[in-house]
Amino acid sequence: MNIIKSKSWFIVFIVAALVVGVYLGLQFANLGISTLSLSPSKKVNKILNLIQQNYVDKVAVDSLEDLAINEILAHLDPHSTYLPAIDAKNQNENLEGNFDGIGIAYNVINDTLFVISVRKDGPSYKAGLLKGDRIVAVNGEIFSGKALYTENITGKLKGKRGSKVLVTVIRNTKSQQIEIIRDRIFISSIDVAIMLNAQTGFIKISKFGANTDEDFITELSKLLEAGMKGLILDLRGNGGGYLNSATALADQFLPDGKLILYTQGLHEPKTDYFATADGLFEKGKIVVLIDEGTASASEIVAGALQDLDRATIIGRRSFGKGLVQEQFGFGDGSAINLTIARYYTPSGRSIQKSYKNGLAAYREELNRRYEHGEYYSLDSVLKDSAVNNGKVYKTTKGRTVYGGGGIMPDIFMSLDTSYLTVFFTDISKYSLVQNYVYGTLVSQQNKIKYKTADDFVKLYTFSQADFALFLTFCKKNKVKSIPKEEVALSKSFISKQVKALLARYYFGEEGYYKVFNQDDEFVIKAIQQLKPPA
Repeated sequence: MNIIKSKSWFIVFIVAALVVGVYLGLQFANLGISTLSLSPSKKVNKILNLIQQNYVDKVAVDSLEDLAINEILAHLDPHSTYLPAIDAKNQNENLEGNFDGIGIAYNVINDTLFVISVRKDGPSYKAGLLKGDRIVAVNGEIFSGKALYTENITGKLKGKRGSKVLVTVIRNTKSQQIEIIRDRIFISSIDVAIMLNAQTGFIKISKFGANTDEDFITELSKLLEAGMKGLILDLRGNGGGYLNSATALADQFLPDGKLILYTQGLHEPKTDYFATADGLFEKGKIVVLIDEGTASASEIVAGALQDLDRATIIGRRSFGKGLVQEQFGFGDGSAINLTIARYYTPSGRSIQKSYKNGLAAYREELNRRYEHGEYYSLDSVLKDSAVNNGKVYKTTKGRTVYGGGGIMPDIFMSLDTSYLTVFFTDISKYSLVQNYVYGTLVSQQNKIKYKTADDFVKLYTFSQADFALFLTFCKKNKVKSIPKEEVALSKSFISKQVKALLARYYFGEEGYYKVFNQDDEFVIKAIQQLKPPA
């Protein structure tokens, strides 16, 4: 135990030396004193070389370097972060919206990779892979059980464009091998774009990537051709992305010359972002849905449309990230996302929540909202000093809006937790709804009788008898206690989950969201707001 503690303190010493070295270097630089003999980078390199050549035990020097970098960044802000090479690659692929792979969506069912969908005209589609196939081996290696960690799945199925991968699948109890030639896969950040009724469109965006604005324009044009007069823009759970994508999307709703936001930092001059004359939907009604998972670039859109009285914001207070990062890459593929500026909405407000109490407190802030009752009561929100801090801002029409701590909605929606029982938690922990849908129901309904998503939504019912069979399935799969009163509370939501997952399997995201939107209180309230006055 003492040896472990000694090693820990040795690492802390290295980190402290680096931090102090940087600090002294900056102080001496400000005084105009030469710091050649106190160069922090040379000192750190010397220490790491000494460890590598003289330390009593083997030490991963790269890990020490990463630790030192993380310690420095931890003293800045919560969003200045160091990304090891693999994390930087994954983040950039996610935001760029493309990667090299085989083009499938999957779920792990009973320790087997179950193919939920195959991208049309993608590598797997061309090779003959079908949804419902179970992949049991990759390049001759068994692909089940502990091998199905997310990183391992990604590592096995992704690969250089043009490379080959041989998968063994089980289809209708028969085994067969399929050779797939990997190719570039393009992923849209538009989850779904559909008409909810004759005049109301619905678009959900999961992130703001490199192609979000182009994809959005394509989908928006389709809805306008279908007769859309009002739009519900769902940004719930959207963690952000590229600033330019957010401003380009906001531009679709705003007339020429309107200020969308401005950014400013110590080393970044004030930069204004204005709308252009290219907007496709500058006059129709808009409702934006937000919640505590709405962050960063998505808050830029919500904040601009609120300040300019262009949209009604419905939901709960957004995350509260008003900082702009720039990525600086290193030769080994790793990178730093460094905060370079703050952004401000058209009314001049910064919505960045405080991080003065440290990283741990910052990460726990959403939990504290829950504990204080903010997710259930608007009064609890307004009592929060992060929101009601004495700084008041005005929209173009004179409405009051608040600054720090996120975007406050115009219409508050409380969090529905009525279905969150111990029973529901147990079945969620073991993914039993997904396992039942893909492992049991899909195999029983290979020839589904519904031709369209609308037919399925209207006619399919997960009956009382079906639900009883699901409970039997739960008893056989790790759920020891199934209290009747808890089942009664959770039943409606579980049934909706089952129906939505089946709709996704047969009709894609259109089916999934058409099921969930039916009784989504956010969507219902939004439709009411979009109705023309009587």
